[in-house]
Amino acid sequence: MTTSSFLRASALLAFTTLVLPAFAHDYKIGALKIEHPWTRATPGGAKVGGGFMKITNTGVETDRLISGSAEVAKALEIHEMKMEGSTMKMRALDKGLEIKPGETVELKPGGYHVMFLDLQAPIKDGERRKGQLVFEKAGKVDVEYKVEARGAAASSDHSGHGAHDAHGKKAP
Repeated sequence: MTTSSFLRASALLAFTTLVLPAFAHDYKIGALKIEHPWTRATPGGAKVGGGFMKITNTGVETDRLISGSAEVAKALEIHEMKMEGSTMKMRALDKGLEIKPGETVELKPGGYHVMFLDLQAPIKDGERRKGQLVFEKAGKVDVEYKVEARGAAASSDHSGHGAHDAHGKKAP
């Protein structure tokens, strides 16, 4: 290895060591690990948005995601989407989202997610938006949602959610 190759490799290693932690945004509270909270950019005038992440319970007791907040919305609810017959239905989880010991629950488009209700401004690609998640046992944790492009990880909008008038209504 030449001296210049060694210096370049050393510089790259130093850069990676310093910069990568700044891009990682995983959180830990109690026995829970929250990985990569993110949301999608929304079009102007949108009143709702979704928040996504993975939550792993490394403990021995079941915990629940029971509520939260986001700086960009007046309210946040925990929702589930699932097929009922040939129709995709969405409902708020009034008792929260259960995370059993040893389990990883993925909040993703078309499944479990946090719903940002009554957006106060559009969510723009490349931004980071602050929020808080509240767990029944672990308590509160501040998170930052990385805003991805509208087409990220699934459809480019909330069209899979069905009628938007269902947002904010509680499941029976």
